[in-house]
Amino acid sequence: MKSRSELKPKPLPATLTIVECEEPQYQLNRFLYQLVGAEWEWADLNTWTDDQWRAVVESDDHRTWVAYYRGSIAGYFELFRPDGKNVEILYFGLAPTAIGKGFGGPLLSHAIESAWDWPGTQRVWVHTCTFDHPRALDNYRSRGLKVFKEEVSYID
Repeated sequence: MKSRSELKPKPLPATLTIVECEEPQYQLNRFLYQLVGAEWEWADLNTWTDDQWRAVVESDDHRTWVAYYRGSIAGYFELFRPDGKNVEILYFGLAPTAIGKGFGGPLLSHAIESAWDWPGTQRVWVHTCTFDHPRALDNYRSRGLKVFKEEVSYID
């Protein structure tokens, strides 16, 4: 997405609260990654050391938000902008108990809005793959993101 005007937001339900983690805690990010990603077999960060987690999460280029529903974690997203202008939605997803409650579109809208609210942002983007919820790509497209590149990998 190259312009905020491309966003097709889905309103945040009154029952969902989203808070930025203004004090970075790499242990929280590790927990959120596992909470959201376990069902989808996210494993690329499972071998990271504390120092690796700390280096990313405590960087000025990284920000984290957590969504809450009825006092429990409903999901989260991380934004990463190492070049000062291109924001990647680095990780995004819902906790297993929050899936099917209609929170995906509003949470993604909040992630994209937060990326555009970061002064200097010129583009917002995200990777997705078969290790994400089957409706992830539909949600990205429904919010106004466009497919830039598709790849097919074959494993023997």
